[in-house]
Amino acid sequence: MKKSKKVNRAWLNDHVNDPYVKLAKREGYRARAAYKLKEIDETLHLIKPGDLVVDLGSAPGAWSQYVRNRLSPKTAVGGGAAVGELNGTIIALDILPMAPVEGVQFLLGDFREPDMLRQLADAMDGRLADSVVSDMAPNLSGIESADASRISHLVELALEFSQSHMKPGGALVVKVFHGSGYSQLVKLFKESFLVVKPIKPKASRDKSSETFLVGIGLKPGPAAPVD
Repeated sequence: MKKSKKVNRAWLNDHVNDPYVKLAKREGYRARAAYKLKEIDETLHLIKPGDLVVDLGSAPGAWSQYVRNRLSPKTAVGGGAAVGELNGTIIALDILPMAPVEGVQFLLGDFREPDMLRQLADAMDGRLADSVVSDMAPNLSGIESADASRISHLVELALEFSQSHMKPGGALVVKVFHGSGYSQLVKLFKESFLVVKPIKPKASRDKSSETFLVGIGLKPGPAAPVD
């Protein structure tokens, strides 16, 4: 018990003193995760005004806040403030509730359920996404093989969704973890996309095995059917 309390206190201390936590608080983002997507987007120029962006695993909403600002470049004040005319569409989905972000359509449900996938496709109203961004992660058990399987399943679902509901030149961003199953996911992305970039943003903690895979441009053929 004492060790657990020490670990919790150490984590809390790191969290409170984290520069990205402080920055998020100052700029109005709901979580430091906003800066992960910001760095990925600024590196690869994925999100542009007029785009349709699907945000998977969106709660508490920091990624949706960032996308909202990217779609309002002329009037956005930066940070998490959702202001200005929205030039584009953002559809967010999570199994957890999310407080509203102005201009963002939010769906509450489990992405692994076929009914939820149908609801998401209906919300897109026949349009194809320009980008699909996923910060989804399963509850990790600490059993590496089981966790790797759960992570892979979410990534594969996001990839399958993108292959059916994203423009051929679109981009998919997914969260993955180094360890068991990582190399297979990189291989899957290389089979599915013309360009594959693994990125560990500066806002992703050094101690974390978290990283992000970005696939740009779906390859035609059986691995990636194009509508």
